[in-house]
Amino acid sequence: AETAGELHDRLAQLGGRSLVAHLDAIVKGDMVATAQDESLATYAPKIEKKDAALDWSLPAAELARRVRAYNPFPGAFFFAGDTRIKVWRATAVEGGDEPGKVLQSDRDGVIVACGAGLLQLDELQLPGKRRAVAHEFAGQIDLSGQRLK
Repeated sequence: AETAGELHDRLAQLGGRSLVAHLDAIVKGDMVATAQDESLATYAPKIEKKDAALDWSLPAAELARRVRAYNPFPGAFFFAGDTRIKVWRATAVEGGDEPGKVLQSDRDGVIVACGAGLLQLDELQLPGKRRAVAHEFAGQIDLSGQRLK
């Protein structure tokens, strides 16, 4: 699944190629701009860092989409105690338990219960550390049995 950053880069390349392909027609005035129909437009508010906080009461599939949407900025995150942990990649998986409960945190991965389903945290980052895949991350901090905020 594609992250917001990957989509940005892909569209930048496509836009550049499209501009080059149509530059002569634009300069000659052969292309006519079409005004946007404002009645069909919707407003999207500015994304704030606080918007990227993971709410474990939401379904795992929605949280996985949010992780992709907030990658690279502002970056999805959660708190384990007072430690703010950034999530770079996550996958929704089947299962269930109390939302926010860490069901697994070991070399095989980090799995957290959500409002519906489980979220497998695939790539995470502690403050001041580099990104780590789940099995490396589990060696940095033990989340086993914790209730995440």
